[in-house]
Amino acid sequence: MSEHWAKHDMGFLAGRRHRRLRQSHWMRELVRETTLTPADFIWPLFVIEGHNERQPVASMPGVERLSTDLIVEAARAAAAEGIPALAIFPNTPGHLRSDGAEEAFNPDNLMCRTLSAVKAAVPQIGLITDVALDEYSSNGQDGLVRDGVILNDETVEVMVRSALVQARAGADVIAPSDMMDGRVAAIRRALDAEGFDDTTILSYAAKYASSFYGPFRDAVGSGERLVGDKRTYQLDYANSDEALREVAQDLDEGADMVMVKPGLPYLDVVRRVRDNFNVPVFAYQVSGEYAMLSLAAQAGAMDRQAAMLESLFAFKRAGAAGVLTYFALEAARTLNR
Repeated sequence: MSEHWAKHDMGFLAGRRHRRLRQSHWMRELVRETTLTPADFIWPLFVIEGHNERQPVASMPGVERLSTDLIVEAARAAAAEGIPALAIFPNTPGHLRSDGAEEAFNPDNLMCRTLSAVKAAVPQIGLITDVALDEYSSNGQDGLVRDGVILNDETVEVMVRSALVQARAGADVIAPSDMMDGRVAAIRRALDAEGFDDTTILSYAAKYASSFYGPFRDAVGSGERLVGDKRTYQLDYANSDEALREVAQDLDEGADMVMVKPGLPYLDVVRRVRDNFNVPVFAYQVSGEYAMLSLAAQAGAMDRQAAMLESLFAFKRAGAAGVLTYFALEAARTLNR
């Protein structure tokens, strides 16, 4: 290399010191590309029967199943920290579960009573309801089963009835998580026909058959009941083009927002959906992801707060409009400090 070019390169390098923008906290804050606030969180909560009842979820340190009165208190805490919405999941008692999942459309079921209680006490917080049958079925499947086969259209009929009782009880957002074909269109038609044309649909449009759901299934009581697997309706984790087809169909059928689930192992899918569709995309940091980070922190392998925030920023950096996360209240309090 000639002396002239050596001097030129040194001059170029001297003028491109990227570390200048990292040298102080205020400068890093000033040039930060991605922001994270409590308004980015949806807090999933598990509800159980009883009064003033708490049940720790053994596989999810720090997470509890709560009776309806304590869900109301959690809603107040969330609203105080600026969390905009809750996602409610019921742990239906065993004697109310059945092969036909009839409890899903009982207007006085645990889910509906909880929705009404929270809406009356904390009207400013959004309520998102899961529409699937695994929380009500005796076999742990998201759909009705006949001779070992998951029935698509028959399942959709039950889901429509479930969505309607949830909307009547105060649900702001109906979130079908079952991955049956055609369910978004059917739910949209039924909601509109009953005057719930302002009720939003957040579709679990790209929900993968994943091993990361284990702690959730324990939390809602479906894990030990599950017969078989869910691979005939949930997505193959080797595929991402397939996810785009599912998202496109759900949007055509009337979904207002879409979700990718799980979260961190599927950030590439979040980005592809965000780049291909001009709609809000949400990601679910599922129970297995939460458990991994929490248990690793308990073991001293990493700092809990640092890992929590780094993982949540990853969702926003990938293009997610928001994140369903069991860290929601903890993260919100950390950010608000």
